[in-house]
Amino acid sequence: MMCEQAEGLVNFCRIYKIYEFILPSWLSSFTYFFSAITLALTVINILIISTALYTWFERRTLARFQSRLGPNRWGPFGILQPIADVIKAITKEDTVPESADKVVFNMAPILLIITTLLVIIVIPLGPNSFMGSLNIGIIFIIGITSMNTISIFMGGWASRNKYAMFGAMRSVAMLITYEIPMGIAIVGILLLSNSLALSDIVLSQTIPFFIIQPIGFFVFFAASIAEISRTPFDQIEAESELGSGFHTEYSGIKFAIITLAEFMAPIISAIVITTLYLGGFKGPSILPAEFWFSIKVFGVIFFMLWIRATWPRLRIDQIMNFAWKPLFGLGLFNLFSIAIEVFFFQDKVTGFISTSHYWIMAGINWVFAILLFFGITQIIGNKNKEKIKHSYKTNMIS
Repeated sequence: MMCEQAEGLVNFCRIYKIYEFILPSWLSSFTYFFSAITLALTVINILIISTALYTWFERRTLARFQSRLGPNRWGPFGILQPIADVIKAITKEDTVPESADKVVFNMAPILLIITTLLVIIVIPLGPNSFMGSLNIGIIFIIGITSMNTISIFMGGWASRNKYAMFGAMRSVAMLITYEIPMGIAIVGILLLSNSLALSDIVLSQTIPFFIIQPIGFFVFFAASIAEISRTPFDQIEAESELGSGFHTEYSGIKFAIITLAEFMAPIISAIVITTLYLGGFKGPSILPAEFWFSIKVFGVIFFMLWIRATWPRLRIDQIMNFAWKPLFGLGLFNLFSIAIEVFFFQDKVTGFISTSHYWIMAGINWVFAILLFFGITQIIGNKNKEKIKHSYKTNMIS
């Protein structure tokens, strides 16, 4: 009836019928499936190429920090070194221990890389640049990244190797421990944004959240480095103690996949930090939003690399103590302080917090952060002095 009443609707109905005749339902579904696969492969290849370039960048930068040259043989400035590494890994023999659980052993690297790649699905790279816009995007990221612990444990357990098993058990203990302060820090983000969707979190940052809650940013950043097992938290693969940790028995292409996932992890972690605390894609309109997002991600990656080049590896007991004592306490303090401030500054009707109130909250939280960080460093420093004095007296007596 509607098609008979309006000429425009008549034309629309005719076009729809022609489209339905030309493209049957199965072909329409195939087109949708093919488009999804093409988009997924594009994103995956971009991430893999970015990771390959990052491996070169990291090795060159670490070499500069340590007064070395780094990769410089393959291509100008060693830029083709990642390609040489891939060729070397593919051509190496793919060995599996005789006593290994072969199914689990082979599945562990695949699960590790899949969980790393899935995070990018819900990340808003720009105002309209995302693969999926979930209204529970932050919950999706927490759930997916938790799977890394299972994949690492699968690799260590299936290898039937004591060094691999030690590395896997350290992974389970350390990663689950650091998920607790990380989750507490995320709650502070949710209180400020009133949303679980990552796009809403980005748009709500009239001021980047790391300025408003520096304590929460520190807790999340430190927990993120521990989650991806980077220095000074790289006890999962302590080469001097465990050979290569959980992937000691892996070789060939499986080892290459694990290495790819590990070097991709800092990029994914920097992307999440940029989205939650640095305003995501927001920036001056003189350049595309995706450009600003990339610049912020590169800055976070470089800062992580700076930490790796500067700090020594901590002992496993120091890592666990750091999570349960200062980091957990700071996370709880940040959570309660943000909750109290939101209660007083948030509009009771709209739930909106003005920019001027954000600046007031930032001033209060930075004062708290300076006092707390100073107090914690003093306490830790005094404890270390007492330990040094005690060990010195013990050595003198002996």
